[in-house]
Amino acid sequence: MIVGLEGIIEKKDPTLLNLNVNGIIYEVFVSINCSSKIIDQKIKLFITHIIREDSQTLYGFLDINEKKLFDTVIKINGVGPKVALAICSTFTAHSFSKIVSSNDVSMLKRVPGIGPKGASRILVELSGFIIDGDEETDSSQTSTIEASLALESLGFKKDIVSKVLKTCDAINTSEMVKQALKKLQK
Repeated sequence: MIVGLEGIIEKKDPTLLNLNVNGIIYEVFVSINCSSKIIDQKIKLFITHIIREDSQTLYGFLDINEKKLFDTVIKINGVGPKVALAICSTFTAHSFSKIVSSNDVSMLKRVPGIGPKGASRILVELSGFIIDGDEETDSSQTSTIEASLALESLGFKKDIVSKVLKTCDAINTSEMVKQALKKLQK
C-alpha cells in the first residue's frame, strides 16, 4: 500500500499530476484546492491508494486534514472517489467541518454530483466530523461529540441525538448525557 510519495512533477493538470519518483512516474489525482497550492516542482504528497478489481488509483494530498476528509467521505455508501475529490475541490477540510456541524444541506448541494438526498445522507453519517487542529474545536464541542457517541451506543438515532443535544446547556459530557436522556424519554 502506498501512503506517501515524494518526487518531481512531470505534468500538472488541475486534478491530475504525473509525479516522477526516482525514475518511476505515478499518475496521482488531486483536488483543485491541492493543485492550486502546488508551487514547486518537487513535492511530497500524502497518498490514498485505492485498489479495485480493474484498477489501482492514487489520490494525493498536501494537507493531512484534506486526506482525512477524503478517507472519511469515501466510506459513505454511494460516495466514490470522484465525489469525494469533488468535495475536497469545493471545500477546505475546515469549511467542510463547519458545514457538517451546522448541518447545511444547501452548501453541500453545491458539490458537483451531490443532490439533496445525497447531501442529507452525508450530513447524517458524518455528524461529529472533526478536523485535527481545528481552531474552533473546544471542550464544549468535544463534550457534545462524546455525549452523541454515548447516546448512539444506547440505541438512539444520530439525527434525533444531534437535535436534542443542541437544546442542552450542560458543559461537561456526563451532564449533557443526563439532560439529553431526560429529553429523549419524554
